[in-house]
Formats: sequence, C-alpha cells, structure tokens
Amino acid sequence: MNIIALNEQNKALLRETLKKRSTSGFRDIEDKVDSIIADVRENGDAALFKYSAQFDHFDLNIDNIRISEEEMEDALSSVEPEFIKVLQKAADNIRDFHVKQLRETWISMKPDGSVLGQRFTPLEIAGVYVPGGKAAYPSSVLMNIIPAKVAGVERIVMLTPPGKDGKVSRETLAAAKIAGVDEAYRVGGAQAIAAMAYGTESIPKVHKICGPGNIFVAMAKKAVYGAVSIDSVAGPSEIMVLADESANARFVAADLLSQAEHDEMASSILVTTSKQLAEDVKKEIEGFVPKLERHEIIQKSLDNFGFIFVADDMDTAINAVNDIASEHLEIVTRNPYETMTRVKNAGAIFLGPYSSEPLGDYFAGPNHILPTNGTAKFFSPLSVDDFIKRTSIIAYSKDALERDHEDIIYFANKEGLTAHANSIAVRFEEKQ
Repeated sequence: MNIIALNEQNKALLRETLKKRSTSGFRDIEDKVDSIIADVRENGDAALFKYSAQFDHFDLNIDNIRISEEEMEDALSSVEPEFIKVLQKAADNIRDFHVKQLRETWISMKPDGSVLGQRFTPLEIAGVYVPGGKAAYPSSVLMNIIPAKVAGVERIVMLTPPGKDGKVSRETLAAAKIAGVDEAYRVGGAQAIAAMAYGTESIPKVHKICGPGNIFVAMAKKAVYGAVSIDSVAGPSEIMVLADESANARFVAADLLSQAEHDEMASSILVTTSKQLAEDVKKEIEGFVPKLERHEIIQKSLDNFGFIFVADDMDTAINAVNDIASEHLEIVTRNPYETMTRVKNAGAIFLGPYSSEPLGDYFAGPNHILPTNGTAKFFSPLSVDDFIKRTSIIAYSKDALERDHEDIIYFANKEGLTAHANSIAVRFEEKQ
C-alpha cells in the first residue's frame, strides 16, 4: 500500500477506483442472469433442477429439494458444542439489539373528530439467501433471520446451494435453526433468487429477499426488485479507519487486513493526520500479509483497492470520510466520541482501539449487513424495519371534513383533477 497525500485530486482518484467495484458495467453477466430468471419464472422447478446439475453438479429433484427438519436437527447436534455456544451468545446479542428497534402502532385523535395514525405490521413471508461452498457464513444467517423473526415475520424461507453430494454446510444449518428459520431449500445462485421472487412448485414466492451472494446473486436481486422487495444490491466489503497519532499501528493494520481477506474486490483505506502512523501501519501490513492464510487474496485486494492517505488536518480527513461513506468506519483518535459527532456518512461506526470491525461482524449485536459503495449516504443497515410495513390510518368525521372540504376541492381543481374535487363536493351538496 502506498502512502498518498489526501487532496482533492487524489480523493477523486479514489472515488473513480472504488466505482470499479460496483455491479454496473457487467452486461454479459446481466444477460445471463436475465435468461436464468426468465427460465425459472416460466418453468419453475424444472429450471431449478437443470441449473443445479449444471452449476452445482447435483441431481436436484422434487424429493430432495427441501432440507428436512431431521437434517437441520442433525446439523445442530453434530457441530462442535463450543461453536454452538458461541452461535447462541451471538444470537442473543443480535436479538437483544434488534428488539429495541420494534415500533408501536400509534393513533392520534383530535377534538374535531379526525383520527390519524400509523399501523406497523410484519411481512408475511421473507426469503433469505445464504452462499455456499467457501463463502458459507453462519454469521450472516443470524444477521438476516433474527431481525425478521423479531419483526414477527410468519414464515422465513432460506435457500442455499448444495455441494456435489447434495449436502449443505452444517454450520449454516445450525445457525439457521438457532435463528428460527421455518423452512430451507438446497438451491443456489441467480435461480434461487428467481425462485423466491416468482415462486415455483416447491418454493414459495416471498415478499422480501435478503442475504449476500456473488455477482450473479447481486445482479439477480437487482433484476427482480419490484416483483419483491430486497435488502440491497451489496458490493464487496470495505473498511475505512480514521486515525490520529494516538492510534496503535499494529491494531490498525490488522483491522484493515480483516476486510481485505474477504475477496480481491474488498477495499481497505486508512485516513490519518499522522505521517508517522501511516509509515508504521504500512510496515505492519507488510509484516502481517505473508503470515495470513488468505495472503494472495489480501495482497490483490490491497494492490487494487488499498490506500493510506495522510491529511493535513482532521477537518480534511473527516470531509473525506463523509465523501466516501464507507461500509465500516473505525475511529481511532484521542477523543473518538467527539470525532464521531462530525461524521455523517457510514454504515457502522466502531469507536476506540478495542472496537475492532470483526466485533460487529460476529458478536456485538448491530447488524453487519450494511450499505456499500458510498450508499451509506442514503441507505441504512438491515434492521427490523426492513421486515415491517407501515400503513397510514385516516378517519374524518363529517364535521372535520366540512371544515376543510373547500380547501381540498380548491387544491384538486388546481391540479386539474375534477373527479377528486367531486368526491369531496358530493358530501356537501346540500350546502350548494
């Protein structure tokens, strides 16, 4: 990683570099995904069976597509007890955090007889996609299913790809069982997203699809949005560390590398006001990388999307932080809480030297499904709200409507919608 001065020119270069990580510009993949979606929409299970043989090399059929309760229970009992305990602790923390997000229906009654309010109701059915193979993350299973469960979703459906032997990661199934999944199916890829979006003979149509995946899954979610709701079209993982001279260089280096190991498109950025810290972090990174198991992926990530910026002052550094709007932001300054008050855009903020980003990935409780690619400027982490609908309630008495009816008629006529105006006027014809 090179040490670069933080100025407008280099910040613009950073923005352009990070744009290369978005899901746009993959026309060839988009065409393939569209073809798969159309096939599943038209042919249902038959298309799923075909793509399972083609991509997963497994003979999927009507008898084995659903993961049985017995298989779920076997997974729960066969995973090492120590890991089950950790999953339970993490699940408890995630549940406790998300329970605090629940909202209550409210009604406001006015003396004139008008009643206004908002009712909150959970979605009836939600779908969760879980990657398979090397990308199986039980932590994401907890983060997707538990908020839906807390929201009160009646039916939570999980889809995940099988291995060549038809089996699914035991850890994935154990996490799903702990989180409270209602049913699960061994289907992966863009075809799984299509199945949840439109339904097949075996898989129900859901109202919302959540969960991470590769570029095919991301493009499929983007394509079916509108037929169903989705959590987001997530990009590769990213971390930004904002630090001053008080930061521990070894800690900072380790945290940057924790995200670089996700994949070659992951981004790791340090913004600091200390040239000495920048040099020390670079040295620590060079020492760490060869010792880490995924060093080849890490090195490619750092070569393509790793940056160390030195800012003249904290104002310049914070402006860059707000401009980039990173998925994960660590603030390691003398007074991180004060610094945080000046940060407007970040998916999740980690304060101080002992709030390492993996704490949020696995255990603390806040959701680790976060906005990426600068979308933290207008998107939020996955939450209970993602699984709840808001419905407005309006009830006027005759006296209340009479007080306002002339204003409403005037407003409607100004828009040229005379039927709207008439709908109000007919209720007071006796006054004409």
